[in-house]
Amino acid sequence: MVHRGMKKLVLSALCLMMLTGCTPVISQRGYLPDPDAEAGIDVGKDNKTTIEAKLGDPSLEATFGKDAWYYVSSVEKQVAFFNPTVESRHILAIYFDKDGKVIGMKHYGLQDGHVVAFETRTTPARGRELTFLQQLFNATPGVAGSTDQQEQNPGGGGGPPGT
Repeated sequence: MVHRGMKKLVLSALCLMMLTGCTPVISQRGYLPDPDAEAGIDVGKDNKTTIEAKLGDPSLEATFGKDAWYYVSSVEKQVAFFNPTVESRHILAIYFDKDGKVIGMKHYGLQDGHVVAFETRTTPARGRELTFLQQLFNATPGVAGSTDQQEQNPGGGGGPPGT
């Protein structure tokens, strides 16, 4: 009798652990909007210093084109080991003129598509990319790499030394 009860207990505990592993994790990331601070922005009068005092540092700044600051907020959901999915994203864009004064504000969401190019945190590598098997078969212990795969200096200086 005790043996049967123990089996049920272990089975129940195992099922409970499997279910908890599938519980989604919800993450709030980035800027949390303050409606009062946003309402206090005066287009044409406020500048970058006053905006920073009211809203804090921006999440992103425009690098090219228009001078803009972006305050980004997103909610992501991740289940178990799967990649997280973005449930919602809100972007407050504040646009400045050449003197740093606010000329406009706009709100964007997921429905607006790709408004801001986010950083991917991957660095492109120059040269030929090898698969794992190619790397494995090319690796010979104790032998230096062949000279035909050496990279040229991409920063110039392609001529002989001293020219």
